[in-house]
Amino acid sequence: MQRLWLAIQRGYLRIIEPFAGWLVKVGVGPNTITTVGTLTYIVGGGLYASGHIMTAGWWLGLTAMFDVLDGKVARASGRTTVFGAFYDSTLDRVADGAVLGGLAVFFARNDVLHGVPHWAGTPMVALTILGIIGTFLTSYTRARAEALGIDAKVGMMQRPERVTLLSAPQAFFGLALGGWVLMLIVAVLSVTAWITAVQRIVYVHRVTQPIDHPEGPVDGAEVPPALAEARRGPGLPS
Repeated sequence: MQRLWLAIQRGYLRIIEPFAGWLVKVGVGPNTITTVGTLTYIVGGGLYASGHIMTAGWWLGLTAMFDVLDGKVARASGRTTVFGAFYDSTLDRVADGAVLGGLAVFFARNDVLHGVPHWAGTPMVALTILGIIGTFLTSYTRARAEALGIDAKVGMMQRPERVTLLSAPQAFFGLALGGWVLMLIVAVLSVTAWITAVQRIVYVHRVTQPIDHPEGPVDGAEVPPALAEARRGPGLPS
């Protein structure tokens, strides 16, 4: 499965390569691409909120290339900046919140839109909100770990997989089987987001054991440089 996913990613990158080259040629900045990409996610969230599930799936699937284009253009044009990385990461949270928020609105309006069984509206709102929190947690745990010098890119649900689940199944199935396909996808996203957050917490706990136990490494864990520096100082920042 992993090999299949990597093959799909490589194929996708080859497809958008000419477009990235054209954007570099005409001088479009990576931050502009990031902004436009975020706006497309907000539109997608609006489509979900209005009940156009299949249209939203296709829209997100076709515009997901902006997630990749900004980085490719930045590297190809030599315009990679620290602020650009920060800006991209920040707007990714806006995009995730817009799409999942749109789904929460859709479920909350189930008495009008009738997209899922009548009893499922409120529980799905709660599950979607949990998914939003879990998604933000996966991003925060990684960012906080990186601030300590730890690469915490671990876990079962990275952002590319999450974007795929938010678009492809809806594009092909919409509200098939009385909305059960959509509810299942939201449930999978919510559960795996929390699992990923926990996996990252456990990983950071393991690799930070040397600073909490200065007498020596625990389970062969190596001390990241930033943590080694922190050990010599007054303590970790909160």
